[in-house]
Amino acid sequence: MSRLTIITDRAMELASQAGSSLKSAVPSADKLLQTGAALGAVKAGGKLAVGFVRRNPVVSIAAALGVGVLAYAAHRKRKRDALNAPIEGKSKRIEAKRVNGTGKTRSSTTARAPRARKPTAPSAEA
Repeated sequence: MSRLTIITDRAMELASQAGSSLKSAVPSADKLLQTGAALGAVKAGGKLAVGFVRRNPVVSIAAALGVGVLAYAAHRKRKRDALNAPIEGKSKRIEAKRVNGTGKTRSSTTARAPRARKPTAPSAEA
């Protein structure tokens, strides 16, 4: 083994140790890489979109108008569905009374005696 291969092997070993220690020290490094890649894709897509709009303004205006019409239709549908939706709230069950076939409530079998009238006291004005 030459001295050059020993140095490169040692450098690879040190890089591997540094990478594993960095990964254990910063567990969100993977998330940072994903975020960076996503930002790069957004930046490239934005440049592409700006170039397309500059070359084809009529097509981009028609697309924006179509998106607006679809959004308005979805808004109207949600509003209409909300009007037909059940109302959320508190409710209490009311028990139905029994009735006989004539639609009147069932009368008791014994007749009540009429109320007795209380004698009225003479007024002080008389």
